[in-house]
Amino acid sequence: MITTASPAPPAPPAPSIRPLRLRLAPHSALPRRLDGVWWPRSYDLLVELPQLLSALPRAWGHIAGVTVNGAAWSAAPGRMLVANQVVRLRKTVAAHAPDTVVLLAPGHGRWDLLVVPPDTTEEAAEPLMTAVLGASA
Repeated sequence: MITTASPAPPAPPAPSIRPLRLRLAPHSALPRRLDGVWWPRSYDLLVELPQLLSALPRAWGHIAGVTVNGAAWSAAPGRMLVANQVVRLRKTVAAHAPDTVVLLAPGHGRWDLLVVPPDTTEEAAEPLMTAVLGASA
């Protein structure tokens, strides 16, 4: 008796990785208010943060702490593992900086990014991203 195996079903398509929407200010010896602009696709830190941290310059070192405005972001644990390193997450309700994320790297520094709300249209976000970096330099 001859049996033939039916062909294996096609593998599901790999999830598409959408490009990170991040613009960083050029390196400068002078301090600045904002070091970049980040336009996440959602307010889910567990989804958004790994992609952001993996795209940062190596010179920034290991980001060990992240502070976000607690009013906007979804619930998240106090720590998460990103690229096999622990990152501490902190939420704050800072009226003076409601749309920022602060990245801390011990021994390297602190970087503040403006967060463009995820539901912002491309037409509104692009000029904002460009203007903020021009004004922060």
